[in-house]
Amino acid sequence: MKQLIACCGIDCENCDARMATIANDNELREKTAQKWSVMNNTSEITAATINCMGCRSNGIKFAYCSDYCEIRKCVKEKGFDTCGDCKELDNCQIVGSIFKHNPSAKENLVSLDI
Repeated sequence: MKQLIACCGIDCENCDARMATIANDNELREKTAQKWSVMNNTSEITAATINCMGCRSNGIKFAYCSDYCEIRKCVKEKGFDTCGDCKELDNCQIVGSIFKHNPSAKENLVSLDI
């Protein structure tokens, strides 16, 4: 199974936080923090918080992903690798919000089983 697909199906390999972490790119961290702050209507996301190696990978994780993500918590509680392992995937309201904004996330989860 591809480890860089997050529990929700987002492709961590192409995530700005992961790319900034790997390249130690402070400019990308700043850009990502600004973008995510606007998306999430918060000022708590700063360049210093943009460090992540991927949802299911070893290493540092973005604080939201490691501590607050209801999707990741659900997957861990059920003992799954991703939401793709859950029979409720098509009707799940928790992960459904991700699919609305990132339709490829569901495709990523479905393709993991192939």
